[in-house]
Amino acid sequence: MMSALIFAIVQLIHSIITMYIWIIIISAVLSFVQPDPRNPIVDILNRLTFPVFNFVRQKLPFVVFSGIDLSPIVIIFGLQFIDTLLMRSVMAI
Repeated sequence: MMSALIFAIVQLIHSIITMYIWIIIISAVLSFVQPDPRNPIVDILNRLTFPVFNFVRQKLPFVVFSGIDLSPIVIIFGLQFIDTLLMRSVMAI
């Protein structure tokens, strides 16, 4: 019973991480085309991603390299690491 509950919670976390990775990818792609910042979808994407991007930029200033912001890649790698760690720990139960 308890392992089923833990598995369900980890599956939920996995789904949230996957959705957030897609949000980061969409935000990064949109940054190349400079969309209207007043667009509601762009506004939501910015609200969801910019605080995390800014946190990574402050803690790791080297992620901005020659004007190219690599913070989305760092965040995606971190989220993938956490996701893999969670999934493997649940599979070991």
